[in-house]
Order: sequence, then structure tokens, then C-alpha cells
Amino acid sequence: MTTILAARRDWRAAIVGDGQVTVNNTVFKQGARKVRRVGEHVLAGFAGSAADGLTLFERFEAKLEAHRGNLPRAAVELAKEWRADRILRRLEAMLIVCDRSHLLVLSGTGDIIEPDDGIAAIGSGGPYALAAARALIRHTDLPVDVVVRRAMEIAGGICVFTNDQIVLEVLS
Repeated sequence: MTTILAARRDWRAAIVGDGQVTVNNTVFKQGARKVRRVGEHVLAGFAGSAADGLTLFERFEAKLEAHRGNLPRAAVELAKEWRADRILRRLEAMLIVCDRSHLLVLSGTGDIIEPDDGIAAIGSGGPYALAAARALIRHTDLPVDVVVRRAMEIAGGICVFTNDQIVLEVLS
């Protein structure tokens, strides 16, 4: 279980993920890296099975290269492949991908969701992180990287499957 949160504000984007890896109710690792840069202008994070998430990172990166950095097009092509391929369909992970203009959530059911407010969260602590980020975006002028960091800290204080060992990536 994990929590990944991404937000866009003022032509900046940030994504944050906690480092906890759990199997059932046991914490196996505190400092896993579940968010990363993909190329120069795209951020991505996964929640779910580590092997499945890493497989999706690789596939997404290949699609992004094939479509010359066009994030929406790469997301659509990955979702089509993910949905159509019998092996990929069994992957148990979700992705959040973003650049300065788009923020998308991708799932194995073929969903590509672009939130109206430019904020998305996945994983066990996702609802808590999402609620905190929405409140901070609406009621403060904090930069987006501070918003996602603070929202993740709030989620980590509520969700037992989210820790405070976070990795933050920012596009500015």
C-alpha cells in the first residue's frame, strides 16, 4: 500500500509519494521510490504492486518517447495497450502522470481521468491526501510543492499504510 499525490498550480506541477512498502499488515520497507521523472518534462508515480508499477513506468516511458513527449497521447496509447493485452490487464497498479499542462490518472480498466481541479491521489492514503491538498489549494497561496508535501504529511498522520519517508519531484 502507498500514497501518491500530484497537483498543478500556476504552470508548476509536483508529485509526491511515500516510501512505505507493506505486505498484508507488515511493513517491509520504509524508503521505496515510487515517483520519478520521465524525460525532462513529465512526472509519474505508481501505487500498487512494485513490479507491476515498474513495468508500467517502463511502458509509459516508451510511449512518451514514441510520441515525442506528448503526454495525453502517450497516456491513451498506454491505456489501450494495458486494456488489450492479456498479461498487462492483470497488473495491479495505477499511475499518475503529469506535466505543466496535464495531470492524468491511468488504470488497467482503460480509465484515463483528468481531474477538474488539477489534483489527484491514488493508493491507500489517497483520499486523505486529496482532501488535504484540495483544502490547501483552495484556501492558501502556497506553492504547489509545499501543498503536496503538507498534504502528504497530513495523510501520513491518518493512514497506517502511508509513512513520512517521502519523495517529491517538481516541474517549475
